[in-house]
Amino acid sequence: MHCRLGGRMEGDFTGKDVYGKHFAPKDYLKMYYSFSKEDGTHENDALTFYLQKFHKTFTMDGVKGDILIDIGSGPTIHQFLSSCGSFREIIATDYTDQNREEIKRWLKKDPEAFDWSQALKYVCELEGDREKWVEKGEKVRSTIHRVLKCDVTQVNPLAPLVVAQASCVTFAFCLDSACKDVTTYRAALRNVGSLVKPGGHLVLLVALGGSFYMVGQHPFFCLYLEKETVDSAVTEAGFDILWSEGAKNSYSPIRSDCKTAYFLVARKRIKV
Repeated sequence: MHCRLGGRMEGDFTGKDVYGKHFAPKDYLKMYYSFSKEDGTHENDALTFYLQKFHKTFTMDGVKGDILIDIGSGPTIHQFLSSCGSFREIIATDYTDQNREEIKRWLKKDPEAFDWSQALKYVCELEGDREKWVEKGEKVRSTIHRVLKCDVTQVNPLAPLVVAQASCVTFAFCLDSACKDVTTYRAALRNVGSLVKPGGHLVLLVALGGSFYMVGQHPFFCLYLEKETVDSAVTEAGFDILWSEGAKNSYSPIRSDCKTAYFLVARKRIKV
């Protein structure tokens, strides 16, 4: 959900300029990344699913390497809570200035930054010691070396910078909101896949079966995708799928009409 956004008629693609004007990081974080259940819903079920799958990928299955690039990080850092111990350097990226600033705010321990303590405690509990959450936060901060601008519609999403191919590239709810149709989605996945070195990993979270999500009072476009479409795009981009798992959307249909959150791990083929 993080590469681009805005106010629109339902079904209209949300352009880059609208994301810059209307995407409110604090509203987004409060709506989708809070552990609280004050309104009686179970929205944290989605977040715990994400955290469990990242834990499986990086802590249990041992996906590791030198550099990890996260594409379309948005204003979030939950995707780094398990990977921070598996890579020398993490590069966070996003299209919008305000999302990159929100990440930097957390990195600098700004008192106005979003409180990720519950997510940190949950991941530490998965790892066996809930009390190490402060130490975990410091590890994340020390591992994120750069926060860069990205645009997945460009052949090099990090242009004009040219970076070495990474051991792992991750993205969560990015391409489904940044791409207006399946053709653009396939091209964007190839663009993002080019950042992964042969033998490296691609880890993604995708919203399946949806058309919009809300941030505050603003609806944002989400490309309708099915599992088969995502799988074929990943394969055509030069990757072999290792495993995948879906979880039913636990958000209110007023906030998002996505049917399933789909987690997938793939390895880039090595050309002989």
